[in-house]
Amino acid sequence: MRQTAILYPVFVQVALTFFLQAWMRRERIGAIRRGDLQYKDISLRQQNWPPRVMQISNAFHHQLEVPVLFYALVAFLMITSQVDILFVALAWVFVAARLYHAFIHTTSNKQPNRFLAFAAGSIVLAVMWVAFALRILFFSTGTA
Repeated sequence: MRQTAILYPVFVQVALTFFLQAWMRRERIGAIRRGDLQYKDISLRQQNWPPRVMQISNAFHHQLEVPVLFYALVAFLMITSQVDILFVALAWVFVAARLYHAFIHTTSNKQPNRFLAFAAGSIVLAVMWVAFALRILFFSTGTA
């Protein structure tokens, strides 16, 4: 298996993040143009945005939290030549959970569905980190 195979799910995760960023920007500009709020009403915490704008904004910001651990792990996997079918499959499951989480977040935004999608992705990512750590700590030959 090529080490770069793990980058395909990364590309999808990055695309999701940029998509949500563009959507957030469009919603914010639309809110200002519609007069839902004025520039002077925009605060650093952004609570003044209309609910739909905040919903998309929160979905975007969630792509900058837990996925950071995914990006770091992928880099470490590649650096240490540990990429294999297990990690590629788990990476796809993680990204699928993130896609589903973003879908729920930007549509119905219903709990517990959103929580379950978040938890599934987090558990998969934790399993990936544990598997990587075990390999490095106990099965590494010391050459890389």
